[in-house]
Amino acid sequence: MILRNTIRFVGLSLLSSAAFAANQVAVSDDVILKQRQALQESTKGQGVGPQSPRDIDIKFGRNIQTFAQAPVSSNMNLCNIHFHKNAEHKGGEFTKYAGNGDGQGFQTGYVYSGQLSQQELEPLKGGAVCKSKHSELFPGDTIEVHYVYSTAKVEPGPTLGACIIKGQASPQLRVETQVYVTVNDNNALNFKALTAHDLRNGLYQATHIPNNTGTPVTYAGSTTGPSYNEKASPYQVTWNVRPNVAKVDIQSVGDWCDSQNIYQEDHAHGVRNLITNLDFLSKVTDAN
Repeated sequence: MILRNTIRFVGLSLLSSAAFAANQVAVSDDVILKQRQALQESTKGQGVGPQSPRDIDIKFGRNIQTFAQAPVSSNMNLCNIHFHKNAEHKGGEFTKYAGNGDGQGFQTGYVYSGQLSQQELEPLKGGAVCKSKHSELFPGDTIEVHYVYSTAKVEPGPTLGACIIKGQASPQLRVETQVYVTVNDNNALNFKALTAHDLRNGLYQATHIPNNTGTPVTYAGSTTGPSYNEKASPYQVTWNVRPNVAKVDIQSVGDWCDSQNIYQEDHAHGVRNLITNLDFLSKVTDAN
């Protein structure tokens, strides 16, 4: 989850990996190392708060900056849904590194570490979906979906701008996070249903976030996205990251990208480098 302009989100199958390799060479480890060093240098003496994304299997962190944990999402308003190609977080069933990618957040991150059937990986007749100049989705690709909630009196809409009210104090933010693997199977979960919402007790709520993908890992962090590879995000976010991956029908993801969804999303966004410096990480909590 990142910010663009006022506040804008930006967000492998073997096929997509091969396509990337054929057109562009992944950057070296030195490029990623320099980005990590730039992040460290740019934050010296600033007392920045905990950052995201992280390895959710590592519970320790040394960042001493604290902020109040956001309420449970059922007491907040859903304000945005978007997704990233490959998981920004690592852990659970998404521990396989996709590689360094282009150094700008694309073709990197973490992918589903389980096995899929040949039928689930069958190419679509129409080719890839959710195409952009940076990425596209094929069966077998991993996506991390962010369901963003706000304590402000807002309604679902495009970008993080939908989560705040201009001129008012910054609200508390919570991101319910689910990692999916796209499969060529119309019996798998439908992305339109997964992104549906309604009003419950006067609050906007996502209605079909999976509840069978493990106990979410809760921690204090920040907004994400590749624009923060070399500088800290100043935004405070309570994260709930589910450790298990769910299968989603890739055609339904493509249909959502092609639709006039209220979030104005039509492609997958890039990912921020995994935060590994313990000085940037909070201690994982048990409360959700």
